[in-house]
Amino acid sequence: MSDDEPVDAVSLRVAARAERKSLGRLSRLLRSSVELVWSSERRLFTILIVLQLVAAIALSAQVFAVQLLLDAILNAGPDDMVNRVLGPALLLAGLTALSAVTGVGQAQTQRLLGETVSNTMWQRVLGVATGVGLRHFESPAFYNRLNRVQTNALVRPYQVTQGLLSIAGALAASLGLAIALMSVSPWLLPLVVVGGVPILLTSQRESRIEFEFSVKQTPTLRLRQYFTILQTGRDEAKEVRAFGLGRWLLGRFTGLYETYLKDLRAHSRRRTILALIGQLGSAVVLAGTLLALVWLIAQGQVGIAGAGAAIVAIRMLASQVQILSRGVQTIFESGLFLDDLAEFLELGEAAREEDSGEEAPTGFTSLRVEDVGFRYPGSDVEALKGVDVELHAGEVIALVGENGSGKTTLAKLLAGLYTPDRGVISWDGQDAARFRPSSLRERITVVFQDFVRYALTGTENISIGRVGAPQDPERVRSAARSAGAEAALDALPHGFDTVLSRLFAGGRDLSGGQWQRVALARSFYRDAPLVILDEPSAALDPRAEHELFSTLRAALHGRTALFISHRFSTVRGADRIYVLHNGLVAEHGNHDELMALNGRYAELFRLQSEAYVAGDDPGEDGPAPDQA
Repeated sequence: MSDDEPVDAVSLRVAARAERKSLGRLSRLLRSSVELVWSSERRLFTILIVLQLVAAIALSAQVFAVQLLLDAILNAGPDDMVNRVLGPALLLAGLTALSAVTGVGQAQTQRLLGETVSNTMWQRVLGVATGVGLRHFESPAFYNRLNRVQTNALVRPYQVTQGLLSIAGALAASLGLAIALMSVSPWLLPLVVVGGVPILLTSQRESRIEFEFSVKQTPTLRLRQYFTILQTGRDEAKEVRAFGLGRWLLGRFTGLYETYLKDLRAHSRRRTILALIGQLGSAVVLAGTLLALVWLIAQGQVGIAGAGAAIVAIRMLASQVQILSRGVQTIFESGLFLDDLAEFLELGEAAREEDSGEEAPTGFTSLRVEDVGFRYPGSDVEALKGVDVELHAGEVIALVGENGSGKTTLAKLLAGLYTPDRGVISWDGQDAARFRPSSLRERITVVFQDFVRYALTGTENISIGRVGAPQDPERVRSAARSAGAEAALDALPHGFDTVLSRLFAGGRDLSGGQWQRVALARSFYRDAPLVILDEPSAALDPRAEHELFSTLRAALHGRTALFISHRFSTVRGADRIYVLHNGLVAEHGNHDELMALNGRYAELFRLQSEAYVAGDDPGEDGPAPDQA
């Protein structure tokens, strides 16, 4: 199912029901889950299996110990009571202690193993989330699936295996208990086994409605999480207080939560009723079994000691049948979520398959954009409608235009973050579509206006520009110097090793302009032949902006730069300026040529010049650059 298609409770429910009777699918589910747990932590998995077997043997042996103890009590005289009872009593006590100890060991081992499997699954899920193309992030269906995976499916592979182990342990214990019960009376065993059927039937229905409830609630849970971020996020805190949004946001959050709780109450009632039906059915069969035992005692077919052992065996065996049923329920319930997880992980496989082709060249003489068109997923309007742009090695090229003209979209295409719907982007005449996408992106560095401010040290914030190479402190400092960030980082308490966030102890934050210089340093550290800068001076004051652009060519060290700006004063020194309008290149040339043309560029330049004369800095108060 494509992420561009709607995914709702109905479609997933239909898909789940279509596959629910497939034994082959169940077999694959169990096999893949066991393989996952085994690959995550073999030693713990082996220990858990051994503990399951020990617990099963200890449980079965307790029935025989009870019978031995009752025989000793009934047949011992006053003089030899202690001698005859001591051995069976110690045996029963030891077996009880062994069961308790193995239970604790199982619980702790399961906890450790569960965290290990969760770690493995997080690695896979995050690998998909960071590896798929940006088109997926334009799709609400992708976010819904990602949310379900994070909320439910990450622990399900282990739960399936845990359910399988529970079944195995219950079967092993049941076998021993069955032998003990058969030794008392062969008529009691079928009755106890039948007692698990009602639970088994209702548990399957419980599993299905749990999956349906989770799918239905995914959009609500996502929206609730979003309102949580709005109320707790550091970036949002200023505006929430400035506009007095706290009470309103809390009201929206509370409304969503109350709706969820209402649905949850109804869901819980359904599950409780089903569980009650299953347990009552099982209790009726258990009562019938005990009545049958009483009849056998009355008929003299079962002795007092045997009856006591049988009662213990019946109760234990009934518990094991319930454990067996719960294990089956866990597998059914988790299996539905794992189907969803498998589809999500397939996106990662597809992304890895798409990352193929020739290695991108280490540089270029010319880079051409020819008749490129692009439309964002789900949009009816083309963001680019046939754009032609040319860059030559060592040039500084500027993109200007009004909001929504397509500047940032073109930058994303050149950066290899999207592929054109039509047209060609070529490096020295070679279609960039031939290159392995990840190798192409390695040859490009991008600084977006909304760059990420990592809560890491200054050194790490810069060196992540090329994480594949060993960290080079001198290169970090050189990049910071080129971007004008060296002095600001040196002034921090621990210099470049200071954490750039107040979220963590000892951290310090930077001003917007200082952060922008750190982001520029990150791009310089990458040392790629093409540098794309989206509003690189948006947070800089006029003096800092002038210093940046007056030294930009020197800082680039011969690299090609494409920068987007809505401050026309910053683009005057560019080798060539492309003016975009409604997804098309309206005109291009250097500053003097475009002013002489007296077209759109000249008009916008004069408007900004008049604003400066009037004392209004459009770089500070003007509209943000387009995000289309």
